[in-house]
Amino acid sequence: MEEILHEKTENISGLIHLIRGEKIILDSDLARLYEIPTKVLKQAVRRNNDRFPSDFLFILNPDETCNLRSQFVTSSWGGSRYKPFAFTEQGVAMLSSVLKSKKAIHVNIAIMRVFAQLRRFLETHRELSLKIEELERTVMNHDDQIQQVFRAIRELIQKKNEPIEPIGYKLRGK
Repeated sequence: MEEILHEKTENISGLIHLIRGEKIILDSDLARLYEIPTKVLKQAVRRNNDRFPSDFLFILNPDETCNLRSQFVTSSWGGSRYKPFAFTEQGVAMLSSVLKSKKAIHVNIAIMRVFAQLRRFLETHRELSLKIEELERTVMNHDDQIQQVFRAIRELIQKKNEPIEPIGYKLRGK
């Protein structure tokens, strides 16, 4: 079971999209992971509507749906007549209380792990970005000194290319 979860974790990261500033997973992708029809997933959510406030789940508008479809070379959606549900991380977590099968529990664990990995990844990049900005500010403050170093290096390179007179004694007549 652990290797199935690892395999699912690898596949899940590609299902997370950024819409309205939120990391989400679409209803059809979740249904495929849970191995249930999308219709069943949506029915379970509608029966428990009070568990899914707008920061847990929202319905995509036509522009968002169109933009997402254009990101895929071939649409895997099959032209659904219904607007897709977008589940945030909290919405996916809430699904575990609505879909109570063993499969749903294992899939939710895998999804929560992916969201946690994504948070760690983004935090690492944020720290790296801050360090680069700090380095740029330091370089700007020492710009003249750095330029002098580069000038000295260029002079050394140019001198290396100039012909060098041989060292030693020169014989007359030769």
